[in-house]
Amino acid sequence: MFELIIIGGGPAGVAAAIYAARKKIKTAIITEEFGGQSTISDDIQNWIGQTNLSGFDLAKQLEAHLRVYQNDIEIVGGQRVEKVEKLGDRFRLAIADGITYEAKKVLVTSGSHRKRLEVPGGKEFDGKGVAYCATCDAPLYQDKDVAVVGGGNAGLESVIDLEPYASKIYLLHRRDELKGDPVSQEKIKGMKKVEIIYNADTQEIMGDKFVTGLRYRDNKTGEEKTLAVQGVFVEIGIVPNSDIVADLVKLNSRGEIVVDHKTQLTSDPGIWAAGDVTDVLYNQNNISAGDAIKAVLNIYDRITGQNREVK
Repeated sequence: MFELIIIGGGPAGVAAAIYAARKKIKTAIITEEFGGQSTISDDIQNWIGQTNLSGFDLAKQLEAHLRVYQNDIEIVGGQRVEKVEKLGDRFRLAIADGITYEAKKVLVTSGSHRKRLEVPGGKEFDGKGVAYCATCDAPLYQDKDVAVVGGGNAGLESVIDLEPYASKIYLLHRRDELKGDPVSQEKIKGMKKVEIIYNADTQEIMGDKFVTGLRYRDNKTGEEKTLAVQGVFVEIGIVPNSDIVADLVKLNSRGEIVVDHKTQLTSDPGIWAAGDVTDVLYNQNNISAGDAIKAVLNIYDRITGQNREVK
């Protein structure tokens, strides 16, 4: 029986685990891998304290920092929590092979995953020209024409990752202006290889054995056009990994866990949540880590009988 189990090993989960260890809370952290979604980023420039580093390096640093406290916390790596069940005043967490863990309190920092492109050809050509990680796959598209679907930060980063390799990059965005950081927007707008197509709603991914084209509709004119491309990189948003507690806590219409942003407590008095899995306004590593620390401090206050929430 643990006092606390933390689900997830991204910046939020690791920050929470370190604080829990330092507060001597009997804790376990269960994670498939360290680093969260940032592991696919080639160049992170806004992780405070580092001018820049790769997502791979961030993951290594997070794990290394956590393992300094491995005598004070149980680290269960390479495992995914399949379900959280409430048993009276405690919780049972199931992982693979029928193994379970029990805790009095749970902190969910399970993050999110990328949305799939639900159009004809999106599923059929997944891995055959349709990709979700430019950092991973950009070298495969050397001297090829590609399309990036999505005008947020992830889409802009994909364009930047592809620029050294692809011969032509089409950036398709459903609205009439990009959503990503101004610095990234300025950078891609200066790239000769890049053509930005606004008000473009992707309709179909075409191909034979591999992708050969993309069909989109102009949202303003209704006209449909086709691009001859050999790759389509999808960056259209994220889906919170909240299914493991969906029947225990309140979720919003997007499936995000609704929390009290003062304490990170959910609608269940024994479950806290932090990071991209919650209804946080801004999805940022630094914010996720801070919110997770806030949750652990609140958990510690409750364990020790303090009541700092009332002022």
